[in-house]
Amino acid sequence: MIDALVTGGTGFVGANLIRELLAEGSTVRALARKGSDQRALNGLTVELAEGDVTDPESLRRAISGCDVVVHLVAIIQGRPEDFQRIMVGGIENVVHAAREAGVKRFVLMSALGTTGETKDLVPYYGAKWQMEQTVKGSGLEHVIFRPSFVFGRDGGALPLFMRIARAPVTPIIGAGTQRFQPIWVEDVAEFFAKAVDEPAAANRTFELGGPDPVDWNELYDRIKHVLGKRRPTLHVPFGLMRLNAALLEKLPGPTPVTRDQLKMLQAGDNTGDVRPALETFRQTLVPLDEQLRRAARP
Repeated sequence: MIDALVTGGTGFVGANLIRELLAEGSTVRALARKGSDQRALNGLTVELAEGDVTDPESLRRAISGCDVVVHLVAIIQGRPEDFQRIMVGGIENVVHAAREAGVKRFVLMSALGTTGETKDLVPYYGAKWQMEQTVKGSGLEHVIFRPSFVFGRDGGALPLFMRIARAPVTPIIGAGTQRFQPIWVEDVAEFFAKAVDEPAAANRTFELGGPDPVDWNELYDRIKHVLGKRRPTLHVPFGLMRLNAALLEKLPGPTPVTRDQLKMLQAGDNTGDVRPALETFRQTLVPLDEQLRRAARP
């Protein structure tokens, strides 16, 4: 039996991962910030540990007695110092506490597109790259995953894409030819759950993506087909979107798209080689059309 701590366990991927770990017989503890929304864990036999990745003492308490740490915490928007504090500083705190506790394996969620070449493109990629280096240099046995877009019925970006496809006009940024590789959240959860004790995965980095790479034009065509909608497409130039994002970023709260996210989108395809992960973990993947059908069901 594996005793696992999941950071970010109350989130979209985290809740699905915890369900998978419990189904495989692990005992699970989830790190949860004070006052955070924990409804995704309702009905699950999971221990909650109040704490924060920026609070080393809370991490020591949370990790005590655990064999494995699965680290999912990240942000997608914020100031450069926020990425440094939460992602870079956070992973340093978690790794330090894991070493002190004698954790046997550390599993990290990175992101597809994170490389030495992209680390200076935007703070998000830079923070993910530094997180990977911290884990690799920790001395802990580890597994690192780099997923593409994670799709699910009740979280991630897909519900937004479905709403856009139902609008009178479908706006697509740029030419819509950048390719990416959506993967179903339950497939991601299964990879992570298997990684806690798969010997062949030790000290390796795996790219994760679904079986059907698509570009944005094809994605929206497929969504509209599943929804039974016929909507015209409007291609919005990157320059206009950057201007819009710059204005929205001046307002309080999160924005639909940031200039950094536009940079990542414009940088090129977000696809990878999934074969090593499939061979190591011996699992099949949900096809994209089935992902969309599941999300569209009432």
